[in-house]
Amino acid sequence: MKKILFILFTCALFGCGKSENKIKASLLPLGNVSSGYIDSISVAIKNEYNFDVLIIPEIKIPEKFFINIKSPRYRADLIIKYLLSIKPDSVDYLMGITEQDISVTKRDETGNIKNPELKYSDWGVFGFGYVGNSSSVISTFRLKNENEKVFYSRIQKVALHELGHNLGLPHCKNKTCMMCDAAETIKTIDRVNKLLCDDCRAKIQ
Repeated sequence: MKKILFILFTCALFGCGKSENKIKASLLPLGNVSSGYIDSISVAIKNEYNFDVLIIPEIKIPEKFFINIKSPRYRADLIIKYLLSIKPDSVDYLMGITEQDISVTKRDETGNIKNPELKYSDWGVFGFGYVGNSSSVISTFRLKNENEKVFYSRIQKVALHELGHNLGLPHCKNKTCMMCDAAETIKTIDRVNKLLCDDCRAKIQ
């Protein structure tokens, strides 16, 4: 029933047929999320990617995605699978946004959990999105800063980064590009631009 209502709501605003040129991205608050955070991300997506953006009424994260191994949080990979299951065909990309902490299992190039296993079996992240997929999730939990301008800039950069993965972009070696790997530190997010570098932009154009 939730999926049906979700699709009907989306069709009412966008129509159920995709426009030929305009890509559509939907933002879905997962639980109680400040409208200011959502609006900030919407503006960033419109400015950088020139997408149509729809903000959808909030839903709760299914409790079965909750874990408490090192600290209470939700599995980002499971959230993404869930978002894919409710994404209507009329939407190109669906991004979940939460104020709760989220985590993934970090693996090396061979697919094995990075060492030490305990540290990386449940690793807290800023956001998560698979390359070439159509859903992603970001969390404001680890992005907080007393300076509101810095905080909002972080939220926008992480959202644009994860959406960049959905568009097919891998991590970029350019240290100022927003697709640069955060490398497990918030300092990277503060350092990079809120823009794609020329090479990354060319890849998606």
